[in-house]
Amino acid sequence: MSEIHSDFDTLPHRRGTGSIKWERYPDYIPYWVADMDFVSPACVLEAMHRRVDHGVFGYAHAHAGLVEAVLQYLKEMHQSSATEKDLVHLPGLVPALSLACRAYAKPGDQVMISSPVYYPFFHVAADAGAELIDVPHIRDEVTWRFDWDAMEAAVTPRTRVLILCNPQNPLGRVFSEAEITQLADFCERHDLLLVSDEIHCDLILDPEQQHFSTLRLPEKYHERLITLMAPSKTYNVAGLGYSFAVIQNDEVRRRFLKAKGCTLPEINLLAMVAAEAAYRDGEPWRRELIAYLRKNRDTLADFIRREVPALTIHEHAATYLYWIDCSKLNVPNPCQFFAKEAGVFLTDGGPFGGAQHVRFNFGCPRSHMLAGLHEMRNAVARTLEIS
Repeated sequence: MSEIHSDFDTLPHRRGTGSIKWERYPDYIPYWVADMDFVSPACVLEAMHRRVDHGVFGYAHAHAGLVEAVLQYLKEMHQSSATEKDLVHLPGLVPALSLACRAYAKPGDQVMISSPVYYPFFHVAADAGAELIDVPHIRDEVTWRFDWDAMEAAVTPRTRVLILCNPQNPLGRVFSEAEITQLADFCERHDLLLVSDEIHCDLILDPEQQHFSTLRLPEKYHERLITLMAPSKTYNVAGLGYSFAVIQNDEVRRRFLKAKGCTLPEINLLAMVAAEAAYRDGEPWRRELIAYLRKNRDTLADFIRREVPALTIHEHAATYLYWIDCSKLNVPNPCQFFAKEAGVFLTDGGPFGGAQHVRFNFGCPRSHMLAGLHEMRNAVARTLEIS
């Protein structure tokens, strides 16, 4: 097989490949679903080719190479001393959120989240028959923060689980060690299971910021902790379906595994091959990706502030998904507005708990990103001119 080179400037042809992002709304240019329009790293493609050449695709388990690569990754990237028994391999991260709720909540109990947040957070409590408590993030003069007073007022003796999104999707926020520790303390005082979705943890764009994983919390907090990670967003292998939980407390892990029942499929063997390759050999590619995404983010922010001041954006430290406030446009639904008037399809902020917002996926070649931004600018200019 010929050598494969990283190329972030060429837009892959994805129509006709079964892509949800490109084919569900084929009349629009897509900047919505959270996968990137980049070819995955060469090390991943080569490992998958070797496995395909083997020619047998029977049921598979997490093989020794994958376990070794994941544990080494956790040690080097997140200063975690996790062991093989702490790992629970899964076919997806959203099912893990549901499993955690079903393991620790029952009908009449409560699950706490903070919006705006990835929309499945609003629905996994219902899988356990539990109620949802949403304590929205608040915005001060500097950044988005937890509303600690509101959280204390909202928690009840029936609250069982708190789900964290860190880095925060869609806000692009990286929470500090102090914030994560305060959150863990909140969970300890109120006897809550802390479930930390850290799927975007390797996509920190600001060099001066660092992801503080819940795995780095003092050991006493691990008695009520489930940390969820995956290579899917970072290495653009989301469609393969592999994630993992790190659960260092034996009783928490037992309850989590018991909740699985017969509801989850076997993990795709190619997904595990890809994960091993990504974690073992993908770091140089990841660093190139971060540099490219950082430039995309800066270009997007500069364009909107200069060319489309009717849209409001804030600082963005992580992920390739930018949260944009469209309230000044005074349109009923910004997502529908940009689809109709600009021909671009964005993620509707409503299901995330952020009406009047859209989420823009800038994980794509810069020229493609700018094409969409120009169409958005022109649509806003026409609308403001008419009004």
